[in-house]
Amino acid sequence: MAFLRRLTLPLLLAAATALGGCAYNADLGRDQLLIVNDDSLARDGEKAWADTLRTAYISKEPRKNDRVRAVGQRVIEAAGLSNRPWDYAVFLDEAPNAFVLPGGHVGVTVGLLSMVQNDDQLAAVIGHEAGHVVAHHAAERASQQTTAKVLLGIAGAAAGSSDFGKLLKDHGDDAARYGVLLPFSRKQELEADRLGVDFMQRAGYRPREAVKLWRNMQAMDEAQNAKGAEGDLGSTHPSDAVRIQALERYLASKGW
Repeated sequence: MAFLRRLTLPLLLAAATALGGCAYNADLGRDQLLIVNDDSLARDGEKAWADTLRTAYISKEPRKNDRVRAVGQRVIEAAGLSNRPWDYAVFLDEAPNAFVLPGGHVGVTVGLLSMVQNDDQLAAVIGHEAGHVVAHHAAERASQQTTAKVLLGIAGAAAGSSDFGKLLKDHGDDAARYGVLLPFSRKQELEADRLGVDFMQRAGYRPREAVKLWRNMQAMDEAQNAKGAEGDLGSTHPSDAVRIQALERYLASKGW
């Protein structure tokens, strides 16, 4: 497995060059592999939004919907995403959650509205989700997964029926998942956290409330013993403690 992990990363880097899919993202300060574009993902987002509205229970309470719309629009404008109309919905789900789709849709659950202590913390959540859109994280993940599948297929064919070929066939997907894709996803979550507090500050909200939000989430996770059996190794998200520390360092560097 260690050899496969060492093999997968160079292959992915080679593919990024060969496919010509690298683009510089100024908001992140780094290059990204983007062979899947946001337009195709936006079309998928439109379908997902329509399906969700059709099948989920939606709150009709004006106060909740007005709150999400007001906070969300301020954050969306601060993120530079107001070049399209945005839809907002509050879902009758007690699990604290929110999402922003590239096509221009924001969903928040009543569970999240009950958990956040003020509009600043609500802005932190919406800002984080908007950060994923600005960072093109969905397109980047799709591009990585597509590239990983192509290269593992090429490597498997080249290895043929050798012992290494059998090992690659049996465990190649795990090597890509644990060696590259999941760790990068955790990096994306931290990037979205940083962008989210940037958007909060621009929108006039208090960035330090983001740390308080994640401390509350940490306490809730600990109370529910919510950590998965795989731990951080198999998680697409960094632990609450890791993201709190990263946020505190970033806020200190900005003087917020």
